[in-house]
Amino acid sequence: MTVRFGILGAAGITPSALIAPAHANPDVELVAVAARNRGRAEEFAAEHGVAQVLDSYDDLLASPDVDAVYIPLPNSAHAEWTVRAARAGKHVLVEKPFASNAEEARRVVDAVAGLPMVVMEAFHYRHHPLIHRAEQLLAEGAIGDVVSAEAVFDIHLPDRTNIRYNWDLAGGSTMDLGCYSIHLLRTLLRSEPRVISAEARRVDGGQIDEALTAHLEFPGGIRAVASSSLLEDSERQSGVITGTRGSIAIEGFVKPHGGNSLTLTVDGHSTTEEVAPDVTSYGAQLAAFVAAVEEGGPVVVDSADSIATMEVIDACYRAAGLEARRAVPWSL
Repeated sequence: MTVRFGILGAAGITPSALIAPAHANPDVELVAVAARNRGRAEEFAAEHGVAQVLDSYDDLLASPDVDAVYIPLPNSAHAEWTVRAARAGKHVLVEKPFASNAEEARRVVDAVAGLPMVVMEAFHYRHHPLIHRAEQLLAEGAIGDVVSAEAVFDIHLPDRTNIRYNWDLAGGSTMDLGCYSIHLLRTLLRSEPRVISAEARRVDGGQIDEALTAHLEFPGGIRAVASSSLLEDSERQSGVITGTRGSIAIEGFVKPHGGNSLTLTVDGHSTTEEVAPDVTSYGAQLAAFVAAVEEGGPVVVDSADSIATMEVIDACYRAAGLEARRAVPWSL
């Protein structure tokens, strides 16, 4: 079976997140793209080998040639178009974050409940062998009982005109970057945290966080820190899980195909390995999505996981004295 993809929008992430892995996957065909600006869509299609350019998102969802859609639209549009796509009979791979807030995430899940469509949030890193290796070590008890953890994702993006700084588009450091830090901790600790406190650096004293650090407590008294920043001098994407016998330190967890390392320290002795550097997280994600479509099986990042992530994000904002991102009104 070939899964025929349509793309909503001509976002900058799409060449890495979908185009390249699709061209490398014999079970995927890129058949259509639609964007607010048709000229932009035509340029995108010509550059990336997409067969058709359609006039609107609705036209793409109505196309019988499309089996699945990829949604890399601004955060504020994820929920509405996920529901519209699923109700149009399309499988959905939607970029993170799943929605603007937890309430909207629950609304999406309720709206697509019972439909025979795969709906998956694109936390691509989750599918890479680097994360599987860390999970394996924790399951084996390699570092003893976990006592603390931390995860950070920082980049350098000072351009305030970027959509990540836009309140109306559900922007913010935590929405774009911190969601990865939160998700990694939830994934490796296999439980849900309580947000104890959080501190944010606000943009011009408003509701957008250019950086945020959240202090969490997981079941069993495990203390953790999740942080992110849009304004660091260099990119950092790392996580550390500390136990009674040692630690697991991961570098490059968000984009492990760009270079990664996993350092296991047990009783004072350390070993470092690079895990599957030739495997792209985007390719692994697409393969998992296609398998779910073909086999009707579950996805790792399911609806419950997506809601739980948004609940923690909302709690981080509230703890930092900020508002959870507001959902743009939409109806079907």
